[in-house]
Amino acid sequence: MPALDGHLAVRAAARGGRSVLAEQSFSAPFHLSKPYWDEESATLLVQAVNPTAGILSGDRLRLDLAVDGAAAMLVTTPSASRIFRMRGGEAVSQQSLSVAPGGWLEVLPEPLVPHAGSCFHQRTLLDVAAGGAAFYADLLVPGRIAHGEIWAWERLVLEVDVRHSGRLVLRERIDSSADELRRLAELSGFSAACFGNAVFIPSVFESAPRWLGELRALQAEDVWVGASELAGGAGWCVKFVTADSVQLRRTLGALRRLLSASAPHLGCDPRKL
Repeated sequence: MPALDGHLAVRAAARGGRSVLAEQSFSAPFHLSKPYWDEESATLLVQAVNPTAGILSGDRLRLDLAVDGAAAMLVTTPSASRIFRMRGGEAVSQQSLSVAPGGWLEVLPEPLVPHAGSCFHQRTLLDVAAGGAAFYADLLVPGRIAHGEIWAWERLVLEVDVRHSGRLVLRERIDSSADELRRLAELSGFSAACFGNAVFIPSVFESAPRWLGELRALQAEDVWVGASELAGGAGWCVKFVTADSVQLRRTLGALRRLLSASAPHLGCDPRKL
């Protein structure tokens, strides 16, 4: 099968009291479902669909999401992103996410599932202007758990840069083999540990928000969770490790509910489509 060079570019803008897709462009393997306006949370819900089986060697994917002022958009996916075995080479994903003053963007994909022998490199840049707000989540499952195939990929590189008001406030990079990450996961005591990473940038920063104390209540025998402040008081980075993928989704859902008091757009149900 030939490698794919696909893109998805979407811009949300405010029109007549609602958010609409002012611009959209996509090519295989990306496809857009019909957008849904959630009246209760005043958020435009968009599902980005990959109709192919998954991501293969040589695939080059680019995602460009932009939100104008006074607009609000949630972009999600209906199923996990599967990275298949590769005899050589790698697949690369470049994600560029931008929010204008007064805008809101939430990016909430289903988990990344790297299969045995796969190589995947994802770069993400989240750029939020002063007065803008965003929530970005990244979820990782250690392989096809139901098939007993975990910690078997070749190489996984996940890079995240976050800019706020033109300044770099977060830079993270994971570059590891499955065995290296397995050893890290063993510290949690979970044989098939699943990882969650969330970045929350509110429109108005609070140094000691109420949700921060409530977050500690999510800690349990099968969930480890913690939060740290971004540079310059731009927002927060929340990380969590769970014993399985079910608890991974539950923890993310609980986190969104806690944060919705500070960011009402997080009340949008990503499964309404």
